[in-house]
Amino acid sequence: MMNKQLKADLAIFSITIIWGSSFIVMKNISEDIPAYAYLAMRFLVASIILTVIFNKNLKGINLSSIMRGSLIGLMLYAGMMLQVLGLKTTTASNSAFITGLCVIMVPVISVFLLKKRPPVNAVLGVFLAAAGLFFLTGFQGDWVIGDTLTLICALCFALQIIFIDKFAPDMNIYHLAFIQVAATAVFYLITWAGVAFISVKPAPIVFDSKIILTILYTGALGTAFGYSVQTIAQKYTTPTRTALILTCEPVFGAIFAFIVPDIYGNTEVMTMQTIIGSLLILSGMIITELKFRNNNSQ
Repeated sequence: MMNKQLKADLAIFSITIIWGSSFIVMKNISEDIPAYAYLAMRFLVASIILTVIFNKNLKGINLSSIMRGSLIGLMLYAGMMLQVLGLKTTTASNSAFITGLCVIMVPVISVFLLKKRPPVNAVLGVFLAAAGLFFLTGFQGDWVIGDTLTLICALCFALQIIFIDKFAPDMNIYHLAFIQVAATAVFYLITWAGVAFISVKPAPIVFDSKIILTILYTGALGTAFGYSVQTIAQKYTTPTRTALILTCEPVFGAIFAFIVPDIYGNTEVMTMQTIIGSLLILSGMIITELKFRNNNSQ
């Protein structure tokens, strides 16, 4: 069982590398396509890919599976949408830090909703990761409405992790992975259609090679692979550990931003604060892994 949990943790860790790399490529198209349209296309591509890959495993989907998977998809949709809306009035660094606070929300909510108490080493790892997020993102100043929206976004992401843990043991894991992604695609397509309906003169979107490649990359790897692996892997690990490992996403985001130039040919600077924050996050994860062999509770 321990081997399965370690493999699950490593699988989730691999997702953070992909998600971290997607920050810079998404930033490079942010001015060319509305966020809701990009996300609708991204999740639609992922749904098509998962339909092909999980074709033989999708038989027997029932209403209960659709309701549960759609609830998780709703959390994913709301989290991403609120994050985008929050960025209109808050900074990217504040957004990254507040979103990362789901690492603290998950063990707290798990105690009440799942009746699961995380072990001491996991709690220590969580607080190290939270401190690392503070250093990595450099949270700044006054609280604005965008910060509130982002805090609710973090709650949605925390609930997405917890609901996967709650539903995964009792249903076909492939059904759950597929419905989660497909439902999110439907929610974004409805949003896109709604915006187009109420807009007097909707701005046309030109799908050039940069946008298409970004949609395919993030749709195939960041979404189809990412969320299916997370859903399947969570069956063999805990929500607290999942949230803790996912805090590595901004670490890889900072690394790729340091390596890959933006549309203006600029790369970000790797500061001492960034290095300290990254090391604290990695330390939190390692502490949990090192002591996990001697801890059988979570």
